[in-house]
Amino acid sequence: MDDVLKIADRAFSSRLIIGTGKYRTYEENARAAEAAGAEIVTVAVRCVNLTEKDKPLLTDHVDPRKYVYLPNTAGCFTAEDAIRTLRLAREAGGWSLVKLEVLADQKTLYPEMEETLRAAKLLRQDGFDVMAYCSDDPVFARKLEDLGCAAIMPLGSLIGSGLGIMNPVNIRLIVEQSSVPVIVDAGVGTASDAAIAMELGCDGVLMNTAIAEAKDPIMMASAMKHAVIAGRKAYLAGRMAKKKYADPSSPLAGLI
Repeated sequence: MDDVLKIADRAFSSRLIIGTGKYRTYEENARAAEAAGAEIVTVAVRCVNLTEKDKPLLTDHVDPRKYVYLPNTAGCFTAEDAIRTLRLAREAGGWSLVKLEVLADQKTLYPEMEETLRAAKLLRQDGFDVMAYCSDDPVFARKLEDLGCAAIMPLGSLIGSGLGIMNPVNIRLIVEQSSVPVIVDAGVGTASDAAIAMELGCDGVLMNTAIAEAKDPIMMASAMKHAVIAGRKAYLAGRMAKKKYADPSSPLAGLI
């Protein structure tokens, strides 16, 4: 019960964050959030309908009184676009905890780190608590933390790729150096990927496509919930050392 995820001044019991894109309907999205046990949902402010009442509203299905809405800057390719988007989100919903992503190009959706750093600095000065999507580079991760980011969010692999954790060594280095939560963001494809991220010591996992594009999104959401829990427990328990040779489970001395 004491093992909570602390981001800025908030505490969460769930370490799984899910998105609100690519689902067939908002109702399916809501069912997936419930099955995942999520407490935070990311909202692409430029893509999701939050205000046009003549169209389906996300808020009618994914209750903002039940879930923490985490506005993100998906689709932004400059610091200015990202900052403008989040300022509009704050005006619309009063949100100050935000996910920053500034992308380099359409093909890879890889983070543009110079623009990300610039945006993070200006958003912090503007009073935002920033969770920053970034490359799996320990140097950039440290720079984001030094700017006061509330969480570091290195990619596991390319957004929407489902390739899993491509660089576990760098993820582990980021975890070891960070004093703020490290949350793998992007690339998770299935439950084992989520478990690996947690076994590396990450504080949480954020995913969207892995659930939304599964054949059964609700069942996959449940699988991800249990994978994150299992991976966290395995990390806290401390895995056995790897050995070059067999080590018998039963003692060989004193055999009859």
